[in-house]
Amino acid sequence: MVMAVGAALAIAVNYGLESTLLAPEEVATSPARLPPEFDRLAEAWELLEQDHIDRRTLDATALSNGAMRGMLDALDDPYASFLDRERFEEEESKIQGVFEGIGAQVGIRDNLLTVIAPLPDTPAEKAGILPGDVILAVDGESIEDLSLQEAVSRIRGERGTTVQLLVRHADETEPVLIPITRGVIPLETVRFRMLADGVGHLQITSFASNTNDGVGEALRQFRSSGGRGLVVDLRYNPGGLLGEVVDVTSQFLEDGLVTYELDGQGNRREWEVTSGGGGQDIPMVVLVNQYSASASEVFAGAILDHQRAPVIGETTFGKGSVNTRHRLSDGSGIFYTIARWYTPNGTLIEGSGVAPLVQIDQLPESETDQQLEKAIELLNQQTQGSGGQQY
Repeated sequence: MVMAVGAALAIAVNYGLESTLLAPEEVATSPARLPPEFDRLAEAWELLEQDHIDRRTLDATALSNGAMRGMLDALDDPYASFLDRERFEEEESKIQGVFEGIGAQVGIRDNLLTVIAPLPDTPAEKAGILPGDVILAVDGESIEDLSLQEAVSRIRGERGTTVQLLVRHADETEPVLIPITRGVIPLETVRFRMLADGVGHLQITSFASNTNDGVGEALRQFRSSGGRGLVVDLRYNPGGLLGEVVDVTSQFLEDGLVTYELDGQGNRREWEVTSGGGGQDIPMVVLVNQYSASASEVFAGAILDHQRAPVIGETTFGKGSVNTRHRLSDGSGIFYTIARWYTPNGTLIEGSGVAPLVQIDQLPESETDQQLEKAIELLNQQTQGSGGQQY
């Protein structure tokens, strides 16, 4: 089973929490019968085959693909999409570990393909892609009517090839054309440094398969350095693997619930804290912003609901849907939402995000990191004269 809260891959897509992927031999099977409303599809095909001016050259595959896209579009599910065989195989190769592309985390916001953040030291960052950028066209073709996965599959590609993106920056009205040469995307997800006065700065850029190991090593470095308080920085973190965010959250909580999901039938599934966390007694503050999404929202919501530490910054992205991908009998596939995620106390993440305990906006014109400075200030208030956690 592969479950992810977002994905940090080739163009790294913020899909949300991704559910079980069917193996190639586990294709979806045809139902015994379709609802009578679907009889019109067969009627329409028969009429076209009989009367259309181009009836001798009708492409049944292309028409059925169009019907599939139309059906999924009608769901009003921003993550529902149809992928033909070629594009579905590309998605399968991505899951198997092919990490080539531009290195930008993207998601859907206000029905637009929006950059959550470029990954550090990637072609996207070097080309000038910024958080909040809206991607309008790829290689001269509009992506307005494409699903998330269809748009992303056009941006992804082999290293050394170039893609032209028409991008509107968040603070501008006119779009700009940005050429990006694709490359191999590094997967470093944890960065740690000691600041002044025993404050540790732990930045988690996504939740990949090695993130919890990286956090564990950072905690060991923190203790060996005589650290007295920790800032966990989840700004611009688009998500990642569910198992990793549960394990990382468990580094800082003693017990209880990390998150739970509710599906369309009202079934509830819970993820509990795992034992043995190395940072349960460390005074801490969590930093988030509007581009903290999915797994980072699960972490922030759990820390808030357990009253473990203050979360400060901006209300998060609001991506908390559980998505699944199924291969169809002809090798194509569909992607859609099957459930939604909640914080331990029942706050729905999807569409709402996680509101911080202390709202601190980062002013674009500021030359200092105001949010980090506020986090350090709160951390000092926690530890001054007590030597322990006071939140």
